[in-house]
Amino acid sequence: MARARTSVNDRPPKWKLFLRRQRWTLRPIAWGCAGLVAFAAGSVLLKNAQPGSTIAAAREWIGEMTADAGMRVNDIVIEGRANTPEPILLLALGVRKGDPIVGFSLERARAEIERLTWVAHATVERRLPGTIVVVLWERRPFAVWQNQGKYVLIDRDGQSVADEEVAKFRHLPLIVGPGANEGARALLDLLTERPAIQARVVAAMRISERRWNLRMKNGTDILLPEGHEKEALDRLLTLQQDTALLDRPLAAIDMRLADKLVLRPRPAATDKQTPPTGPGPGPAPNKPV
Repeated sequence: MARARTSVNDRPPKWKLFLRRQRWTLRPIAWGCAGLVAFAAGSVLLKNAQPGSTIAAAREWIGEMTADAGMRVNDIVIEGRANTPEPILLLALGVRKGDPIVGFSLERARAEIERLTWVAHATVERRLPGTIVVVLWERRPFAVWQNQGKYVLIDRDGQSVADEEVAKFRHLPLIVGPGANEGARALLDLLTERPAIQARVVAAMRISERRWNLRMKNGTDILLPEGHEKEALDRLLTLQQDTALLDRPLAAIDMRLADKLVLRPRPAATDKQTPPTGPGPGPAPNKPV
């Protein structure tokens, strides 16, 4: 029987011949790609696993397996840290150099870091094979709040930031009394817009959680009206420019009435009284009028 002739067109395409020759070489690559896909899927499933759960145990197992392959934490990069103590931050992160880089939850680490008082927001990123990147957005200290004999740093929203090493921030405005943290932003912004008055203020004291007194450097108290601080400060600025009112030895300037100004002279025995200077050693503001 005659043998059928083969045409060039009957031959397999070159790419099929190449794959046949290279199948043993390509097989490990295919397995590697499949492993990466499985790792990615596993990471998603294990993202929110709770401690002690079966999924959490699976995460630890995956972490150990990948660690044996060299995927361990070699470097921890922290960005945006200014005031957050680094040891406390690393403790909240829950991972150290040499630990498996896959065997922990990014979401849980982020949540723990955001519990720190200095931290407003944080991100935690895993950069394989061995780097963890933590980015912080810290709360900015806005004022020092003295309440019941304690000093606390607060941000613009009145949230407590820290109660340690407050004396380092004694250049910040001092507010005093219950509720002072909640209304400080509006008053302090008004003072910032009037630097001639702001430069003389030692402390702003909250009265009955309704209104403010300003303690000046020379010991004079300015009694501001509730809800009309802007008008009173503008009036005070005009009086200072026209009559140098703030340079007089007065115990108090009562501005609570729009059509009346009450000046209380300072008793001679207290003319040399040293006014408070803020957090740290030294006298605190006296009880407000």
